[in-house]
Amino acid sequence: MSDMLADASKAASKQTLRAAALARRDALDPHLRQHAAEALAARGLPFSIAPEAIVSGFVPMRSEINPIPLMHKLADQGAELALPVVMGRGKPLLFRAWAFHQPLAAGTWGIREPKADASEVEPDIVLVPLAAFDSAGHRIGYGARYYDLTLKALRAKKKIVAIGVAYASQEIDLVPAEPHDQALDYVLTETGVAVNNAGRA
Repeated sequence: MSDMLADASKAASKQTLRAAALARRDALDPHLRQHAAEALAARGLPFSIAPEAIVSGFVPMRSEINPIPLMHKLADQGAELALPVVMGRGKPLLFRAWAFHQPLAAGTWGIREPKADASEVEPDIVLVPLAAFDSAGHRIGYGARYYDLTLKALRAKKKIVAIGVAYASQEIDLVPAEPHDQALDYVLTETGVAVNNAGRA
């Protein structure tokens, strides 16, 4: 099978896995979702953060696990917060500084994001939403590759930590990884650390 056909097969497989994963996530009980967000925050990160480290979170959409309680905890620990801004298809995300008392504006697809006058920053830690993940830290997103492009661009500039946040039920046996995919350093769920790639070559 040629490389082109292999890539097409992986992409089709991802589409199928994505649809199934999102259906499972959408079907989760609302009480479980709330408990998961609280458990994620209570456990925190599996490592200490440097004072004033910049942590990019996200405003959850649809049935994504809610990272806001975790972001509150990290801010209480001294982290500076940021949120992503979609700059257009095929482009990395931009990050703008944000704090809980500051209002948000509606961006692409109605996603809540900092206003245009907020400072641009480069995060040290990136909390990443996902549809599915495997034990190697490969993720299935929503198909636009925003986070793959973004993590690649950030990693070319400095050392960052990319952390997927998800429900434990979003783990699958194998993500058909493609050459452009950026693996996550950690995946955190309501049950603990599902992926830890720290220190791996």
